[in-house]
Amino acid sequence: MPNTITLISKYIALLDEVYKQSTLTADLEAAPERIRQGNNARQILFPKMSLDGLADYSRTSGYVDGSESLTWETKEFNYDRGRKFTVDAMDDEETAGISFGMLSSEFIRTKVVPELDAWRFASYAAKAGTKATNQTYSTGDGILAALTAANTTLDEAEVTPEGRYLFITPTLYNLIAAVETYKSKAMLDSYAKIVKVPQSRFYSAIDLLDGKTSGEEAGHYTKASAGKNLNFMIVQKQSPIQFTKHNVTKVISPEQNQNADAWAFFYRAYGITDVFDNKQNGIYVSVAST
Repeated sequence: MPNTITLISKYIALLDEVYKQSTLTADLEAAPERIRQGNNARQILFPKMSLDGLADYSRTSGYVDGSESLTWETKEFNYDRGRKFTVDAMDDEETAGISFGMLSSEFIRTKVVPELDAWRFASYAAKAGTKATNQTYSTGDGILAALTAANTTLDEAEVTPEGRYLFITPTLYNLIAAVETYKSKAMLDSYAKIVKVPQSRFYSAIDLLDGKTSGEEAGHYTKASAGKNLNFMIVQKQSPIQFTKHNVTKVISPEQNQNADAWAFFYRAYGITDVFDNKQNGIYVSVAST
């Protein structure tokens, strides 16, 4: 039994590592200290502050009193997905442990992470303060011009320059890379981080398949009928609400499995993806015509 427990611990550690290395949106995760549980277990609270502005100073009476209000913005968790897999003990043994070990890691890498990223990007695109639609770029100079326009829009909206993340398709990033360095360096260096996002995760809207309805048994996600390709997205880190409350990777060995002589793998992700009501201007998205 101790050997089984050790093996399970190694599996879980490996799966956590696969997740962290593969997800493209991990940098936007909210700091736990800024989050408070609501009265309803399905709710989460984030602080929102409002302050009075400057007033005239009087040499006789001094300062005018100002007021500060700290309220809690309530949001509901909107992402709850999971799956269970079973691998017969002999199937796993006769494949030298590859059957189960490969299944779990491949599931995280090829199913969990792409869906979570796609869900987040589509959610942010829906709430973006600025959406440049029907945009097509064929040259690096054209993309740089679009990024300049995007940064100008964010600057005019007084979005903090620090902490801006650029998410862009590899195709468009490579066009930029082909431009002379002196043209692109200052632009690219202005972002806290640049993340290349495969087009298969980068849509304006997606449908999450429920895994039960006819035609949706395979689960996962698909581009929504009204969805369009995204070219790039700029996100100021303080704008999105991204928090994973519950992320379970559970492994049960054949010895512990009461229903079958098989390894059982369970995965569940429960969290929230949204945008602060007063920080939507911190997200700029370029939407393609297709």
